[in-house]
Amino acid sequence: MNIKKLRQKYNLSQQELARRLGMSRYTLIKIEQGKRDLAYDEQQKIKDIFGLLTDSKDKKKDLDMRINIPQKNIKKFKEVLIYILQKVGAKPNVGQTVLYKLLYFIDFDYYERYERQLMGLSYIKNHHGPSPRQFVKLIQDMKKAGEIEEVRSKYFKLDQRKYLPLRLPKLDVLEASELQVIDQVLAKLADMNAKEISQYVHGDVPWYTAEQGEDIDYE
Repeated sequence: MNIKKLRQKYNLSQQELARRLGMSRYTLIKIEQGKRDLAYDEQQKIKDIFGLLTDSKDKKKDLDMRINIPQKNIKKFKEVLIYILQKVGAKPNVGQTVLYKLLYFIDFDYYERYERQLMGLSYIKNHHGPSPRQFVKLIQDMKKAGEIEEVRSKYFKLDQRKYLPLRLPKLDVLEASELQVIDQVLAKLADMNAKEISQYVHGDVPWYTAEQGEDIDYE
């Protein structure tokens, strides 16, 4: 039973799960690190909390498969994207390539800091850096809904695809901690062009350790 993966699957912080289990966060950390075994009553509490049916191999296998799939929060993705476009979308350097990298760092920086997902998109490793798998479909949906507009432009003689917001972001959808991470990423990276930000991402550990063409693991 991988407690850490289950906790992350259901977006529970260590502090919250420890509270529900009636133990200290330090004790839970030791359990997640394999330095302490779960007592029988603690195993039963885990089953109750996560609704596990460990006597069913098929259900357990299904659970093991699902816990590694990023939890895509489409509603938050839309508001994050609109927020980014409102703040930096008009910058001449911010085309689709730069946008991919901004989304990546927002998702992974937030996960690293809080151990839970913000948008939870799946990012594939390619030569130029991470690309969100769901981006094209989500953009199409937002264009049909009249939330964004796609425009083509030139950036130093290079073709560029840009997106413009057609509405304001719904900030009540985003938590203060999420907005803080978004603003920090934009302040740090939004002035980079596609080449600069692609080079920068090559030094990021999750991207560096992933295999070419595969999804980048949040862990």
